[in-house]
Amino acid sequence: MIDEILEKIKTYKRIIIHRHIRPDGDCIGSQRALKEAILLNFPDKEVYAVGDEIPSFIKEYGIIDEVSKDMYKGSLVIVVDTGTRVRICNDNYALGECIIKIDHHDDSEDYASINYVDPLSPACASILVRLFKQWHFKLNKDIATYLYLAITTDTGRFRYRGVNEEVLNNAGYLLSYGVDTEKLYTSIYIKDDVTYKLQGYVYQHFKKTPNGVAYMYFTKKMMAKFNVTKEDAANLVNALDGIRGSLIWVVFVDQLKKHKKNVSSKEEDPGCEIRVRLRSRYVAINEVGTHYRGGGHLQAAGAIIYSKKEMKSLLQELDTLLKTFKEQNPMLY
Repeated sequence: MIDEILEKIKTYKRIIIHRHIRPDGDCIGSQRALKEAILLNFPDKEVYAVGDEIPSFIKEYGIIDEVSKDMYKGSLVIVVDTGTRVRICNDNYALGECIIKIDHHDDSEDYASINYVDPLSPACASILVRLFKQWHFKLNKDIATYLYLAITTDTGRFRYRGVNEEVLNNAGYLLSYGVDTEKLYTSIYIKDDVTYKLQGYVYQHFKKTPNGVAYMYFTKKMMAKFNVTKEDAANLVNALDGIRGSLIWVVFVDQLKKHKKNVSSKEEDPGCEIRVRLRSRYVAINEVGTHYRGGGHLQAAGAIIYSKKEMKSLLQELDTLLKTFKEQNPMLY
């Protein structure tokens, strides 16, 4: 399959790379690295990166190209870091003549002509490094930086489950190209003082379910009070990651979208949308995410809800899941 992907890249003159909605570091870094790597090794090709937004903390590493519907005719589409169809940013991906999927999510579905998925890899970018090595691709410092950014962010600086010998070897291989880790980490992890003030508020006001699920709800009013963006708030999910007994933690974030008039239900009103970020230690929580328009990795997933009723229901599911896990694994918490 790896050789088949390379043959498709060689065959097509125009290649369009898609990624998932609400992009993170792995998504942005993988997309940019794949684009630049193809152009470096095949300078005669047209390669485009499709997206709708780039988070501010990784703005300098991403790119969004203008691609019309007509350009998809006879083109190869590659979708990176995206498990399911509904998560793909921009539905035009389906207009491509051939679609390749490169992904690492546990709940992946086969939506492409070629589906290369490794759920044991903690980052899509690590899969790309594997492919680039086998294809004997030339790389440069910029491409290595995009890939290192992607691996670093999706592994929590190499702390999460799934980090193995291959991942660390790939990281070392990328560093050999001269990646400026100090500059990179400064871009990723430096926060404004208002974000730290909100983080302090989180420590004082987070809540827990009866069995220990820690959670915080960032409302529109709260984010306005602290003068932070919804991305700033969402990125505080791991402020709750070290609480003894709380093997599952969650943040809910109002998405600040405009309300739509004359809708029959809250699910049809973007103004009611609440983003959910789910994280855990040991416990698999991605299935719960699928019950609420989401999914993801076993211990890092997301969802979308539209009401306090759904919030309560989701927390109850997680609480029951954690209760069962604790009863079966009393030595792990």
